[in-house]
Amino acid sequence: MKRKLQSITNALIPASAVILLLIIWQVLCLAGVLPGYMLPSPWQVVQAFVKDFPLMAGHMWTTLFEAFAGLGIGIVMGFVVAFLMQRFHALYRAFYPILVITQTIPTLAIAPLLVLWLGYNTAPKITLVVIMTFFPITVGLLDGFKEADLDAVRLLQAMGASKTQIFFHIMLPSGLGHFFAGLRMSVSYAVVGAVVAEWLGGFSGLGVYMTRVKKSYAYDRMFAVIFLITAISILLMKLVDVVQYFVMPWKRDDRSKTKMEEYK
Repeated sequence: MKRKLQSITNALIPASAVILLLIIWQVLCLAGVLPGYMLPSPWQVVQAFVKDFPLMAGHMWTTLFEAFAGLGIGIVMGFVVAFLMQRFHALYRAFYPILVITQTIPTLAIAPLLVLWLGYNTAPKITLVVIMTFFPITVGLLDGFKEADLDAVRLLQAMGASKTQIFFHIMLPSGLGHFFAGLRMSVSYAVVGAVVAEWLGGFSGLGVYMTRVKKSYAYDRMFAVIFLITAISILLMKLVDVVQYFVMPWKRDDRSKTKMEEYK
């Protein structure tokens, strides 16, 4: 009972902070402290969200397609590159600095070039998402591989296991925790990357929608789409937690043991 009460309290504290912030925002707008043409009230944003949701939903599916396509490619590339860099140390020494350098280039500097090279269709958006999601996944896996139990590796080597068997039985389970940590970041990067690329041109997508409402100075709709993008990112991050829960059952067992020990 005590733990349930603690869980409810932990959930209520951030929710109460958000509600308090919205109330203050609404009061300031009603009092005229914040002019409506600069910052719409939360109620105006809700009204704009409800009114324009069918239109935003159509753009949302385009953005989600670009985000998931780029994320899927980034995951596959991340696994392949991490596997090769873990297997061949020379590749790690040669290409790891290049991976780091790619993350120092601002996204807004890459996006115009991709649009110029690949056009205004989905190709530049997906490419930008791949660039943004590839690094966290690759680095997460590499960090997880480094934390593999060396005693378990030596034991399998003594038993005559191949490098592939060692990888799948020791290295990969060790890297999954870091992989999901990187994936949580990548799913939010995927949505944001697709939206940023859509700012520079396209025919549909939440970024295109944002550009249009910005030109019409409809800031209530601008905030509505920002909240939609935020909600999508949060839901995707929660979805990663659900997938991790089923993919890593040994972590569930560890949590259960910890809770039992605390209860005792």
